[in-house]
Amino acid sequence: MSTSTPTSVATSEAKGLRRPEIWRWRIVDIVVASVIGVAAGLIFLAWNVGYLGPAALLEPLLPGVQGLLDGPWLFAGVLGGLIIRKAGAAIYTEVLAAVVSALVGNQWGGFLTIEAGLVQGLGAELIFLLFFYKRWSLPVAALAGAGAALAGGINNLILWYAGSGPTFTVVYLISAVISGAIIAGILSWVLARGIAATGALDRFGSGREARVRV
Repeated sequence: MSTSTPTSVATSEAKGLRRPEIWRWRIVDIVVASVIGVAAGLIFLAWNVGYLGPAALLEPLLPGVQGLLDGPWLFAGVLGGLIIRKAGAAIYTEVLAAVVSALVGNQWGGFLTIEAGLVQGLGAELIFLLFFYKRWSLPVAALAGAGAALAGGINNLILWYAGSGPTFTVVYLISAVISGAIIAGILSWVLARGIAATGALDRFGSGREARVRV
């Protein structure tokens, strides 16, 4: 009978980062990731306006709870990572979505929109990296959404809510993480599975995995 030590398990997982397939992007990977990014950017544009009503209702109730509205700006990176399953996919799709939003125009300015996309995408990417780009389960997706929210929330606190008190900071970050985990994480996982079930992603590991389950 063979046993594995924590060190051997960690070494085995780390070797997963040397798998060529997670670093080599195919043309189809770039095309599909770009489609995801552009489509998400259009959703961002709609939410740039759509969030104003809910925000006006939430902010007077409890300062900071408007973080619950951050999720729709965070899903691009998680969805891209879940579908493409390549290193850098989360950053690429989230940044591209931010670029689309910035080019069309919004109330936050072009550079800061793209910077926010980079930070949010990095938050999701680090979660996928933490699992060595080998696990794509619902809990991992939720963590990726939460990671994007936490990174984006800290960035927003620095740029837009500088000088906020501890109560606002805690409420905002908790609200943002909840929104990120549910909207950007869980809903993206459900959406990725739904798309894969149609056969549209058969050239991807995410699609083949879904077809095997069926």
